[in-house]
Amino acid sequence: MARAMYEYTQVVLQKVSFDSVLFCKEVEKAVHRLLPYELEELKIWLNQFISGKPELSQCLIYLKS
Repeated sequence: MARAMYEYTQVVLQKVSFDSVLFCKEVEKAVHRLLPYELEELKIWLNQFISGKPELSQCLIYLKS
């Protein structure tokens, strides 16, 4: 079940990536919802996903904690 939440989070982040504010809110939600090892996977995925989208890089601050 937990894996489903990680995959769902990825889908949501892809869909809201048009709006950086909404994207940041979803990243913040993911930090509270996901398990620690899933959070590490999300960090890797996010770094790849936002590589061509510099406006979304501000959201990485939520992953620093």
